[in-house]
Amino acid sequence: MSKQTNPQPRIFKIGATRIVEDASMSGLSNEQVRSLLQPTYPEVAHATIRERVETTEDGEIRVVDYLPVAGRKG
Repeated sequence: MSKQTNPQPRIFKIGATRIVEDASMSGLSNEQVRSLLQPTYPEVAHATIRERVETTEDGEIRVVDYLPVAGRKG
């Protein structure tokens, strides 16, 4: 009998804000989640997406960072 584990939800980080993946985000790509978050967090519109894995005592968690792109003044 094999042990089946449920995958950990992704964590989406926008600056200091951490958003835990819920049912409405499950199965969506990072780009689709960006579109979902954009009305509330307009800074994600042109942000660079970086995905990484963090190891915790409970296992591994996928963290998706939305890194702001420096804008031009003028």
